[in-house]
Amino acid sequence: MLNETGLFVSFEGGEGVGKSTQIRRLAEALLRRGHDVLMTREPGGSSGAEAVRHVLLSGAAEMFGTRMEAILFAAARNDHVEERIRPALHRGTIVLCDRFMDSSRVYQGVTGNLEPEFIEALQRIAVNGVVPDCTVILDLPASVGLERARRRGAVEATGEPDRFEKEEIETHEKRRLAFLDIAAREPERCRVVDAMQGEAEIAAEILAVVETFLMPKLAPLANAEPAR
Repeated sequence: MLNETGLFVSFEGGEGVGKSTQIRRLAEALLRRGHDVLMTREPGGSSGAEAVRHVLLSGAAEMFGTRMEAILFAAARNDHVEERIRPALHRGTIVLCDRFMDSSRVYQGVTGNLEPEFIEALQRIAVNGVVPDCTVILDLPASVGLERARRRGAVEATGEPDRFEKEEIETHEKRRLAFLDIAAREPERCRVVDAMQGEAEIAAEILAVVETFLMPKLAPLANAEPAR
């Protein structure tokens, strides 16, 4: 496995697919089973990365172009990896991350029209060898996801869409297809889950997926001889 002790699970998908809800539900299920769990998010997750988060989602960096946005995402990701994710994995923690490297491939690469070589070079530096063992891609038609995101925004304090939620539906659908393309090209890591299902059904499917990635890590512990 990529991460020898802990398990790294990233959640991807377009706007309004329910990543936050499903991460919370998965964390609760894993904690009930006695696992140590870290929930985190991108952009953000560490003190340095959280400072960059507001700049990115507010649109303040938009004037500098997509290339600068991608560099800022990569800088935030590297701080997140080194300050929180890598130490947690070394402790044997299950890390659940709301977005990771695939979001940069899709948002800045595919719909930001940046060269794949540039994006991949940034990612190699940013993740520094820390790659998800499992990536859950929640799939939903863009029109449904955007309507959910708008309803969510209506009950929040500002009600304002963020930098990415306000873009055209065609852009969001292109991102959906890009996530599905990543899943098709990397089936050993990625699992696509139909987010049109009910919340409980989605949660059960995700738990089953994660348990299949956990089993190889737990087997050596179960078979180890007790200390004398």
